[in-house]
Amino acid sequence: MDWTHAIGVGQRQHISTSVIAERGYGTGRTGYRFLVRVWVATLFVALVSAAAAPAADVQLKIIFHEGQTAKQMSDQVSAVRLIAIHKRHVTPVLTGARYAAASATTPRPAGFPRGRSIEGFLFPAGYIFGPSTTANGLIELQLAQFAKDWATIDLGTRKPYDVLIVASMVERETAAPEERKLVSAVIWNRLAKGMPLAIDATLRYGLGIPGNRPITAAEQKNQTPYNTGIRPGLPPTPIGNPGLPSMEAAAHPAAVDYLYYVRKPHDIHHFFTASEAEFCAKAKEYGYRGC
Repeated sequence: MDWTHAIGVGQRQHISTSVIAERGYGTGRTGYRFLVRVWVATLFVALVSAAAAPAADVQLKIIFHEGQTAKQMSDQVSAVRLIAIHKRHVTPVLTGARYAAASATTPRPAGFPRGRSIEGFLFPAGYIFGPSTTANGLIELQLAQFAKDWATIDLGTRKPYDVLIVASMVERETAAPEERKLVSAVIWNRLAKGMPLAIDATLRYGLGIPGNRPITAAEQKNQTPYNTGIRPGLPPTPIGNPGLPSMEAAAHPAAVDYLYYVRKPHDIHHFFTASEAEFCAKAKEYGYRGC
């Protein structure tokens, strides 16, 4: 494809601060630890077309990024559509509202529990589509790519949907690729010990809390099934749509006994440990309150 005809949206950065509450850090009956992580996701959308092609032959491209939710993807579809109208002078059938409606009614792939949410299966990648492509058509492309990549993962004895849910949390919790398997290990290790995951990203997802706003004390007590601070086990669905590296990390965690991690100041990396006392000491050293 001739990329000299590519039209891109200026990079738009979404900055969300994820504060993860953990047992034993902070105040309250069980206490909380606060792990602050700034997640910067660069939203990039490319539209590709032949310079003098008729509208019916125009090719458009949308790039969904790893970790985006179905809601964020529908917003991105809306943004791409506006560019197509104003820059390419074509009006796609595809709209953000239609994408949202289709994603809310599309069944999950075979081999997974039946349910209303298709979150986690909308594979993040670049997709070529045309002015007549429907929302269902684009989602079919995403599901086909998910099936292709998912088939390469050796799940071992783990339940497929559990792995996908863990992968979505790994995607949200890591900025450094080499830490994916370490975060995955922490999640699985805590589950094995019956410890609450206490991941704020799940609560934010469940309540729709923006990433740039602190979570209130009342919200921390909310009984949503996505509140992994007070509810044991995994959240009921993935909290985003992970890419292949996070899926692989969820299926094959590092062989470590870590139970805690805390973000290093002014860094994308974390300190990992199996010791609550060591975790608390590092948290204090890094300037986080609690423990």
